[in-house]
Amino acid sequence: MKYRKLGKTGLDVSVVGVGTWQFGGEWGKDFSQQEVNQMLDRAKELGMNLIDTAECYGDHLSEALIGKYLQQDRREDWIVATKFGHHFHGHLNRTDHWSAEEVLKQLDDSLQALRTDYIDLYQFHSGSDEVFDNDDLWTILDKQVQAGKIRHLGISLGSNDNVYQTDAATKIHAEVIQVVYNRLNRKPEEKVFPSCQRQDLGVLAREPLANGFLSGKYKPGAVFGENDWRSAKNQDQLKLVEEIQRKELPEGVNMAQWALAWCLQNPAVTSVIPGYRNIEQLESSAKAADLELADHSHLQA
Repeated sequence: MKYRKLGKTGLDVSVVGVGTWQFGGEWGKDFSQQEVNQMLDRAKELGMNLIDTAECYGDHLSEALIGKYLQQDRREDWIVATKFGHHFHGHLNRTDHWSAEEVLKQLDDSLQALRTDYIDLYQFHSGSDEVFDNDDLWTILDKQVQAGKIRHLGISLGSNDNVYQTDAATKIHAEVIQVVYNRLNRKPEEKVFPSCQRQDLGVLAREPLANGFLSGKYKPGAVFGENDWRSAKNQDQLKLVEEIQRKELPEGVNMAQWALAWCLQNPAVTSVIPGYRNIEQLESSAKAADLELADHSHLQA
């Protein structure tokens, strides 16, 4: 495993981390505590030290599964990132809660679920510019940093071209940007990444496998389930993936590993945070840290 500085935080994070939306039960699978423990044990063995979760991956369910694991492990070995701003009610059903008082309650609920005294990275979660511009919110979060409940603040962008919130990061003492970035979605290269580099912000790339499209598992003509949001646009995406696989993927290289390494080649990106359904996927993703790609053409505008 390789490690990079997470912007101005000074934290050394593994270039491949553990995304945990799946633990909330919205990926068509319910995870037991034993499965989560085994997955995180293996992640640690492979050198991963970053866990990214959220208040609304289930109703603090993902956090609770992680918290029970952390109780039996060395908390200081992990960099735990979570988010605020929403409340989970059911599958893809959330309401927004952005007032300073509501976020303070979310923070306490997250600390309780995670069974920890502090959160390494607390992230504004896919909110509008209107709710972002709330001095009371950032003032109360600064106080939580001073109190030691939060080590660092971050912004998880709802739109991957939101340069407004990115440019404002330093002003509100945020040190990390999380954004959708992958070979099918390069929008952050235009404005968000240059802003991050100017401010020395850490960058976490979520959906680096484009929700599985870049895993190499699906071919044109693949049929997704009726409730799978990917079904509506899958054919155009899958045709593009097939073209990328033919023109860009080096012979003998696993496509999912290539897709993660592709993201990590961008100098703005600190770490990728794919989600895993099982240990095999986690083990495969970890190998991307050692995959050196010769082609840097994707870095060109």
